[in-house]
Amino acid sequence: MSGNVLSSASDDEVGGFHARLREQLQEIVSTMRHDGQIMTTLFFDQFDSQVGVIGVLAGPAGVREVGWRLRPQGASIEPDEMVQMALGQLREYFAGQRREFTLPLDLPPMEPVPHAVLQALRSVGYGKTITYGELAQLSGTGVPARAIGEIMAANPVPIIIPCHRVVASDGLGGYSGGEPGRQLETKRWLLENEGALPPVLV
Repeated sequence: MSGNVLSSASDDEVGGFHARLREQLQEIVSTMRHDGQIMTTLFFDQFDSQVGVIGVLAGPAGVREVGWRLRPQGASIEPDEMVQMALGQLREYFAGQRREFTLPLDLPPMEPVPHAVLQALRSVGYGKTITYGELAQLSGTGVPARAIGEIMAANPVPIIIPCHRVVASDGLGGYSGGEPGRQLETKRWLLENEGALPPVLV
């Protein structure tokens, strides 16, 4: 009977080792492969803003992700120049000292339509807003306003690509950024901080 127990424990140990090995390999692949090319490890850091803790994931090619509740697996937390540059510009933005970001972006692969919409959104400057329908027209994609909202929700770098500046024709519209339960409050704060909140929405 004791032999069976030992055998079972040994099997469990081997299974656990294999599981840990698979996790480690997945982390290595996820952090070193992007768009079919091998790249160096991504780096991560975060800071406490007026609207919650915001994280930045970046590598030598540029910023990959920005957002709340980021939990990047396999990313290094060692000091990194690109991450610190992004954090510095975000801090300046929140302090009212920056109106435009000058950061290289290394966005995850995406379909042509979302890419075109996000590129069009980058032309909507500080203190401005655009409706979902207007952004669809500006992007030249012909997608409906509802699809624009879904693309905004999937924006990998909010604030830098300013999805908070996209509003409904009769209100704030939605927002997926911010701490849980404070998404619209966050969107309103960002717009008010830029002086961009239309009078009808105040």
